[in-house]
Amino acid sequence: MRPPEIIETTRLRLRPPTMEDAEAIFTRYAQDEAVTKYMVWRPHRSIEETHDYLRSCEEKWRNGTGFPWAVTLKDGQELIGMVEVRVDGFMANIGYVLARACWGRGYMPEAVKSIVDWGFAQAGLYRVWAICDVENSASARVMEKSGMQREGLLRRRSLHPSLSDEPRDAYIYAIVR
Repeated sequence: MRPPEIIETTRLRLRPPTMEDAEAIFTRYAQDEAVTKYMVWRPHRSIEETHDYLRSCEEKWRNGTGFPWAVTLKDGQELIGMVEVRVDGFMANIGYVLARACWGRGYMPEAVKSIVDWGFAQAGLYRVWAICDVENSASARVMEKSGMQREGLLRRRSLHPSLSDEPRDAYIYAIVR
């Protein structure tokens, strides 16, 4: 199951990232400690780390293991974040990151909902899910606004190296059909 390369919403355009996005990703969010606090990766210390990430994005699209999109504003094409879906049989998992300057505007729920809608338009996909750290209420809200419901607590599920060297608890959210 391969999603479209371009997804458009009312305010956003999702497209595969390119190496030309490195500067925007690095300066807008990848080195921001507030943005990366709950990520499974540390803030980027150099643009080369961002280039490495973009090479992995290209590889995922090529081999079908994941489908990351650059999230851009439709009117100006400004890159504001990333969202990725990983399809595994009848399920799909979503992850996302958004530049701090864009928090609280409803952009990420709009992006995630567009992927949920695409997924449920496909035959054979029955579950879309995501997780977040128990302290990450903003991410939990993104999932709720996208139509997902909290299903439970996953004990010691995720490493967030900016917070702790030990695994932390996470909430799992899902939407099913």
